[in-house]
Amino acid sequence: MTLIHRLDTRQPTFSERLDALLAYEAGDDAAIEQAVAAILADVRRRGDQAVLEYTRRFDRNPAAGVSHLEVPLADCRAALESLPAAQREALETAAERIRAYHRHQLAESWQYTEPDGTVLGQKITPLDRVGLYVPGGKAAYPSSLLMNAIPAKVAGVGELIMVTPTPDGERNPLVLAAAAIAGVDRVLAIGGAQAVAALAYGTDFIEPVDKIVGPGNAYVAAAKRRVFGTVGIDMIAGPSEILVIADGSAPADWIAMDLFSQAEHDEMAQSILLCPDAAYLDAVEEAIGRLLPTMPRADIIRTSLANRGALILVNDLAEACDIANRIAPEHLEIATAEPEHWAQKIRHAGAIFLGPYTSESLGDYCAGPNHVLPTARTARFSSPLGVYDFQKRSSLIQVSREGAQTLGRIASALAHGEGLSAHARSAEYRLSSDS
Repeated sequence: MTLIHRLDTRQPTFSERLDALLAYEAGDDAAIEQAVAAILADVRRRGDQAVLEYTRRFDRNPAAGVSHLEVPLADCRAALESLPAAQREALETAAERIRAYHRHQLAESWQYTEPDGTVLGQKITPLDRVGLYVPGGKAAYPSSLLMNAIPAKVAGVGELIMVTPTPDGERNPLVLAAAAIAGVDRVLAIGGAQAVAALAYGTDFIEPVDKIVGPGNAYVAAAKRRVFGTVGIDMIAGPSEILVIADGSAPADWIAMDLFSQAEHDEMAQSILLCPDAAYLDAVEEAIGRLLPTMPRADIIRTSLANRGALILVNDLAEACDIANRIAPEHLEIATAEPEHWAQKIRHAGAIFLGPYTSESLGDYCAGPNHVLPTARTARFSSPLGVYDFQKRSSLIQVSREGAQTLGRIASALAHGEGLSAHARSAEYRLSSDS
């Protein structure tokens, strides 16, 4: 098996080979889509009873009633209190850094007054209720919980409802502790498509939300796609990605491990290095071969690098930036001298990590910016999750009597041109007879 692909921008087939590596189609699994559609329809029809039955079946939870699926907030606080001191301090410090960063994103309402007294503006309001999906059981993603919950709370969301599966009744203490730190308002021990359906459509026990955020398995992703429109969703994320632009000055082992940090997520993750120094690419490849056997998730990393990883020789760092914009990666590390200079040339990236000491893993946990990022080239048109995803904008329009004379004539002319006479007459009624 090829350890990792080697490409050279001077090769005549470079563009085609790069496109082949980047190609990713999520694909719809017909069986998953059919199962999810049936679950959504059933929960919408039967509500709590359907949620309870699916939870018993899929999570082997013997709850007597749907109310028994609620996790008391006191249990979350108890989980926080029981954590080892170092672990609790790490969670609390990460949370405060995430909170401090996202406070800078808060948008404010504004307005201005025109000379004739007409007032125009924008009103900012938070969402009323948000649902947060958090994988449960043995999988522990407290960092993801913080990244999704804290921006919502900073935005002023009225109620944040967390759903998390507890297979065989196994509650993850790290997840519950993170919920306490983030200020989650309600915790429900349900998961899968049935949890998404309950949040989207509501039941007697669970009020419907305005938006659903958070990661999940293929069933959860399919359910979020299907309920979009009834509620908002954050995004449908593809496999994790990292692109590194290097000039050869950082230790090769550092860069190899940075590539591993995304490859270990799953076999479809993508790790790419761009560098103008062929000898450095050789050194990184050697480091990959030497370090790989020491990794607990070596098999996943090996498959990921062999299928979708690449070490690419470029002519110079300017060309590397051009290729980075073409790839539009989720994570972009610029491990060079003067990384700020090269960052100015980047137009498309979910998050940009500047300098050799800024490993992508710091962004995943505690740097402060959100780690929920656009993947699969969607950084060309979308942004990281943030406070703005939990705020709405309403336009404010207050037309003065004088302003209605000017705007009314404009609206009337345009409405008649579109054949909408009621629009025109509505504006004309406000015109003064002497104007």
